[in-house]
Amino acid sequence: MEKSLVKDFSKYVSLNILGMIGVSFYILADTYYIAKALGATGIAALNFAIPVFSIILGIGLMIGIGGAARFGILKSRNKHKEAEAVFAGALKLGTLAGLLFAVLGLFGSKALSSILGADAVTLPLTHAYMATIMVFAPFFILNNTVLAFVRNDNNPRLAMLAMLGGSVSNVILDYIFLFPFKMGMFGAAFATSLAPIISLGILSIHFARKKSRPAILKHKLTRPAIKDILNLGSSTFIMEVSSAVVLTTFNLLILGLEGNKGVAAYGIVANIAFVAVAIFTGLGQGVQPLISKYYGLKDRKTVRRVNRYALLTAGFIAALIYLGTFFNSEALIGLFNNENDPVILRLADSGMKIYFLGFFFVGINIVTAMILSATEKGRAAFVLSVLRGLAVIVPMAILLSSLLGMTGIWSSFVLSELIVAGFALYLTTATEKGTIAYGNPD
Repeated sequence: MEKSLVKDFSKYVSLNILGMIGVSFYILADTYYIAKALGATGIAALNFAIPVFSIILGIGLMIGIGGAARFGILKSRNKHKEAEAVFAGALKLGTLAGLLFAVLGLFGSKALSSILGADAVTLPLTHAYMATIMVFAPFFILNNTVLAFVRNDNNPRLAMLAMLGGSVSNVILDYIFLFPFKMGMFGAAFATSLAPIISLGILSIHFARKKSRPAILKHKLTRPAIKDILNLGSSTFIMEVSSAVVLTTFNLLILGLEGNKGVAAYGIVANIAFVAVAIFTGLGQGVQPLISKYYGLKDRKTVRRVNRYALLTAGFIAALIYLGTFFNSEALIGLFNNENDPVILRLADSGMKIYFLGFFFVGINIVTAMILSATEKGRAAFVLSVLRGLAVIVPMAILLSSLLGMTGIWSSFVLSELIVAGFALYLTTATEKGTIAYGNPD
């Protein structure tokens, strides 16, 4: 049993981490090529648009993780028709949410770009990127939704291949659209927007192989189903929305302290950090199907084991990430600082060495929130995510930036993650004692 569990843990976690690293390259590839083609102004413009991308990603993950958690629990209890209904409902909900974003992108993206901090210099570039991403929102949301269900339907390998396939296409198309075709910011956004369509094409293989396919149209989207999906996935959504709020808050604070060059430096740090967050998200998504399965079987002992494996893995990954970025910070920054601007190098280098200390606590927080969602403790996961993303870091960033300037902004991320990790460890202890692991006996 122990060897089998370790094997399953390693399989699901490694495949999902690889896949999420691939997803993180959606933005990282854009940042790299935009830096080459448009310089610091392009990076700053991209950074003003990323919060909207985070919200779109968050909605897809909320519907996907929330629906897939219920799907996994129902499957483990042999309630296959109910599981199929959850999948159908999630697809309909994702489509509706995506269409709303597409309409907003067509008519409101320019005003939204200004609200998020774009000035006269960066507004045309930010608007071009944001409008394109929002129009393609249905595909981003559906891709994240279907990925989660395919992963929970015993096919983590195909989910990983789909994520990597979309990411590789993004890297290739980014280069083609930005350089040979010289399509500018629109080209970068268009390349990124085609990636989820390619990923969905790969995921369709899963359903083509199945003897019975879900009858999507026959299942109605009911209010209880929506509530259940959103409840179990809300913590994931809050994490992504929080990233958007923090990014916007940091952008505006740094714009006041260091101008567009400061925002560009933060953009470099934030985009490298995006890869690190993706790794921990992959870890959390990898353990979620296992937790849901054993929770559904009421196997508390195995739930605790998977929990411990996940937290130990998070600590190991955090150490690797920090050491890697600490000793290679200038080389990493150089990939995006195409103009070799000394101000950007100075700000990003000092910032990265402080900011990345927070990842010793980020892993604990993300994994704990995912585990709580997988065990039907949506409310506890929601509270943890709100604390992590909004309630602590925003006021701390405002306070410390007024006292310590840029050092205060970088430090606010570390301190807020530390505070929230204390609460997360309390929840983990409660799980060990059985007060969290079984919130719903059904």
